[in-house]
Amino acid sequence: MVPEPLTRLWRSDREIALRAQLRIFARGSGDPTSRFTHEGTVTRAAQTPEGVGTLHLACRAGESLVHAQAWGPGAQWLLESVPALLGDEDDPTGFVAHHDVVAQAWRRFPHWRVPRSGLVLDALVPAVIEQKVTGQEAFAGYRRLVRRYGTPAPGPFPGLMAPPTPSGWAAIPSWAWLQASVDNARSQTVVRAAGYAGRLEEGASVSLAEAHRRLRALPGVGVWTAAEVAQRALGDPDSVSFGDYHVAKDIGWALTGTPVDDEGLAVLLEPYRGHRYRVQHLLGLAGQRRPRRGARMAPRTHLPTRPR
Repeated sequence: MVPEPLTRLWRSDREIALRAQLRIFARGSGDPTSRFTHEGTVTRAAQTPEGVGTLHLACRAGESLVHAQAWGPGAQWLLESVPALLGDEDDPTGFVAHHDVVAQAWRRFPHWRVPRSGLVLDALVPAVIEQKVTGQEAFAGYRRLVRRYGTPAPGPFPGLMAPPTPSGWAAIPSWAWLQASVDNARSQTVVRAAGYAGRLEEGASVSLAEAHRRLRALPGVGVWTAAEVAQRALGDPDSVSFGDYHVAKDIGWALTGTPVDDEGLAVLLEPYRGHRYRVQHLLGLAGQRRPRRGARMAPRTHLPTRPR
């Protein structure tokens, strides 16, 4: 018998669009830790500081009242995290659209805010798995590992899984990582991060600069990986995904009509400093991506070891 959930009603001062707000947390359409329904509900399973938990959110289109339910030892922690998760701590004051396409995106999504889950390892592990490989390959590998070594999510959601605990990630045998198409460099980074999970999780309660320092001090974590974590766990509105295969090209195309590299991206986004990730995500929400003319990237077989 499924126990009764803990519940919370939270009203924002702005419209809440759950899918737009939280889709960044889904690692592919088959992510076993997340569910997005056509009715607009979102369900997430996670390992919190208080233990495993499941969070179910519902909000009618165009409204601001969020109905939250949570199950498991981490239920209370997850309910308390709802405002930050839905961007309530993000402050867009000072954000000015210097390009028409950015202004248009901001008008379309005026209620989107940078989320803050407060769960660093939850964001770090899939980001490491996604280093230097196609999204398809990374999502499949993460899905396989979570289904095999994760924890069944509390609550009435058959098949929903929470990711492994830090000790669970550290205990995954080397052959299982390889079966999931995760090479030794990336698996060792995850295992190393699991060993420092406590200190990494403290990054959610220190300054952004200190949190980035702790992330970058971990061998195998570069600018791109730290940014991917900061965008989800830390609520950082300025962490751009430099080093991404698509981001610089897409933003360059959106702003100038011509794809650019990371150096060119840095120049284009300099007027937005303090809100550079806000620009990146708003353009993504608005579907501002350059036309894809080539074949999809094939899964890579030779991977660079440079931290990403």
